[in-house]
Amino acid sequence: MSLEPIEVTARFDVQGTITPMHFIWKGSSYHVESCGRRRMDEVGIHILVMVSNGQIYELTFKGGEGRWYLRQAGDRHTLV
Repeated sequence: MSLEPIEVTARFDVQGTITPMHFIWKGSSYHVESCGRRRMDEVGIHILVMVSNGQIYELTFKGGEGRWYLRQAGDRHTLV
């Protein structure tokens, strides 16, 4: 699994749902247009997001660390 640590601005609502709003990756800022599938496993919470240019990324929140990660584009498992 190839995860890169990234900065994410997210909303945590009263039900505990996490909604990423934007993230910074490799010096560029990406606005999250929509969130798709979510799943939880031993690694963390995985959320598919679509950014303004139509690209889809998988963001992972590791709650135990309080950190966000991005699965690199081009990884054969980008869309989980």
